[in-house]
Amino acid sequence: MQIVHPSGPYLQGYALTSTGLMRALLGPALAALALPLCAAFFRQPVDGAYLILAIFVFALSFPGRSPRRGSLAGTIASVLSGWLLVVALLLLLGWATQLLDHFDPRVLVAWALLTPLLQIAIHYLFPLVLPFVMAAEGGPRSAIIVGRGQLSRQLAAALAGAPDLGIRIAGYFDDRTSRLHPESDGDVLGPLGKVAAYVKQHAIDRIYITLPMASQPRILRLLDELRDTTASIYFTPDIFVCDLIQARLDTVGGMPVVGICETPHYGVSGPLKRASDLVLASLILILIAPLMLAIAIAIRIQSPGPVIFRQRRYGLDGHEIVVYKFRTMTVAEDGDEIRQATRNDSRVTRLGAFLRRTSLDELPQFINVLQGRMSVVGPRPHAVAHNELYRKLINGYMLRHKVRPGITGWAQVNGLRGETDVLEKMQRRVDYDLAYLRGWSLRWDLEIILKTLFVVWKKPNAY
Repeated sequence: MQIVHPSGPYLQGYALTSTGLMRALLGPALAALALPLCAAFFRQPVDGAYLILAIFVFALSFPGRSPRRGSLAGTIASVLSGWLLVVALLLLLGWATQLLDHFDPRVLVAWALLTPLLQIAIHYLFPLVLPFVMAAEGGPRSAIIVGRGQLSRQLAAALAGAPDLGIRIAGYFDDRTSRLHPESDGDVLGPLGKVAAYVKQHAIDRIYITLPMASQPRILRLLDELRDTTASIYFTPDIFVCDLIQARLDTVGGMPVVGICETPHYGVSGPLKRASDLVLASLILILIAPLMLAIAIAIRIQSPGPVIFRQRRYGLDGHEIVVYKFRTMTVAEDGDEIRQATRNDSRVTRLGAFLRRTSLDELPQFINVLQGRMSVVGPRPHAVAHNELYRKLINGYMLRHKVRPGITGWAQVNGLRGETDVLEKMQRRVDYDLAYLRGWSLRWDLEIILKTLFVVWKKPNAY
């Protein structure tokens, strides 16, 4: 008997089947292998530079994600958008480090064109190969679900939506279905006492236990009865009632633990995120230094007061930081009560209104990034007074501080900028921030940066 933890929407597990592992590897592997192929085609030596670039691209792209299902145009758009983001990041890094001269331009252009073509082709070829892969694994695996509640329905839907896993649900077992879920009686095969016999009789491969944690005595009794079977047992704890942030399995001194709330910049992701921040912030500051000087002179000429506005905000893990912005108002509020800027606010100077609309007032925050107080991409930091207010009104509000605050973020590129005059606006902003924490990747960061450029030009909700 083998007890393992299932793959789910938050606890990713590609190693459960060879098909899942293939899905994770195919896209990154194609991107990496296409580079030496293009180099060989143009009779260029596949030396260390090309191999390092191939490895870097694989690491940047792993795990691969399937293009969204639908039309050919939708698939092409999905593949191209992801690949263009990777290419843009590589070009930026190559230009900054002056390593582009190590590569033949013909090879790079051919590689940039060939990779998305291969990824689109494999997306349509993989379903044709899938039946043979499953046959080599012994065909679809039969499974039952112990428990018949909301969690079991979510699990069944997740398994049905993942044909790569090759799992067929035979039915459910539950003692209390008639009383709690009478509408589900039709697909319930029997009470918990019948599970072991059914598993032996029908050679069930997998058992998913979705009983609530309060059912520990029943679960232990069931596990004892299943010791005489060879089925793999997956326990799906009812932790999804929590607001999971980067949930993962781990061990402490050999004891398994389930992480429910963790920073996405865990392990090697932390140094990788910090390195990207340092590179981007340094490059951007070099490029915008003349513009920042011009803005500083204009602020000094137009109105009395400091050029830089400093305000206390909450940063990583809720620690207080000082954030820099160009002053756009005639006041510099940083007390227990701060009034947000509103449309036609009399406190905003004429130059300040332009700076706020174009987000140029945020430019000094790239210095905060170099200091380690902020990140280029992350949840926008709020004034301490606003944090103390909303942490009492919005459930999970402080979870957004599991990462460094950002100059731009997922909420901002989705139109959630400017004044939050009603609670619902702040709630939506927090929802987007938490979604960013759940699915963070360097590729997503780059996508947000590129989208920010378009959002700034549209100037929504900024005043």
